[in-house]
Amino acid sequence: MKKKVTMQDIADQLNISKNSVSQALRGKEGVSEETRERIKRVAEEMGYQYPGARKQKKPGRTGNIGLIASDFAFSFKNFFGEIYLSIEKEVVKRGMNLHIQSINRDQKENLILPSFIENKMVDGILILSHISTEYINKVISTDIPTVLVDYHHPNIHADAVLTNNRFGAYLAVQHLIELNHRDIAFVGNVKYLPSYEERYEGYLLALREYGIEPNEEFIFKNAEEKEEVILQYIQQLEQQPTAWFCANDRLGFLVNSGLKQQGIQVPDQASICSYDNGQLSKISTPKTTTVDIDLELYGRRAVELLFWRMENKNEPFQEILLSSKLIKRESTALAPKRS
Repeated sequence: MKKKVTMQDIADQLNISKNSVSQALRGKEGVSEETRERIKRVAEEMGYQYPGARKQKKPGRTGNIGLIASDFAFSFKNFFGEIYLSIEKEVVKRGMNLHIQSINRDQKENLILPSFIENKMVDGILILSHISTEYINKVISTDIPTVLVDYHHPNIHADAVLTNNRFGAYLAVQHLIELNHRDIAFVGNVKYLPSYEERYEGYLLALREYGIEPNEEFIFKNAEEKEEVILQYIQQLEQQPTAWFCANDRLGFLVNSGLKQQGIQVPDQASICSYDNGQLSKISTPKTTTVDIDLELYGRRAVELLFWRMENKNEPFQEILLSSKLIKRESTALAPKRS
């Protein structure tokens, strides 16, 4: 009889502690992402079975779940990294293994699927954020149950877990309006992600409901996330807005930096509100008012929906919309009086 592989066997193979192996395989903190991936790869090669996986595996099932995202999405470690950890924790808790692969440009353009999808080595697939509509539909064509996380499109017929970007943005802009701001700028690349376009729609909705006419000079819908680009936006304005709503925290951080370079004080002369409640909003000076997304819940609901879909393959597709909340910090204040 083949000897059962243990965590100690994996630790001995890698010359590390058993505790490090346990932390990595159970989705706990305490090991780097590089070490975590190395441990998981060796565990898979050695045939390690997660506790409970053999017991819960159903006939005809592989006992595996696939998680894919673009290289670009995986680079946003503070946002998608937290969702990934939540997904991993939930999958392991359900006694299954998680296969992860990033999709590079060549794979995306040539519609090259990961081997674990092509060979149907997984029972379900989670796709983080946007890759391309064509690529995602190629994944769906395998007939493996698939759930999208933080992305949807009219031409993609699959379940999705999303955050309510419109309402979150509405709350942020409403907060600025209640602070007497009327000249409110928008910064974000609406062509890049549906979520950014939805945040722009929430910005417009709040202005419309409060009877404020959008100023086209203050709307930057194709904003690249580069310091020199944001600075140029600020410098080209004949009149400065008293507030800025940014589609993500990085843009909020860059606007803050650009305003400071122009001698504009935040929040005394201009308020900033952003989105995601990521690390940049917390280390900015002053700290940025932002819209918070429960990333742990995001991952958990995605796994719950995928496991439901695996058992209910013929049911209508669902889109689960998670609410957001505004976190008020020091970057927003009453609008300065115009001279």
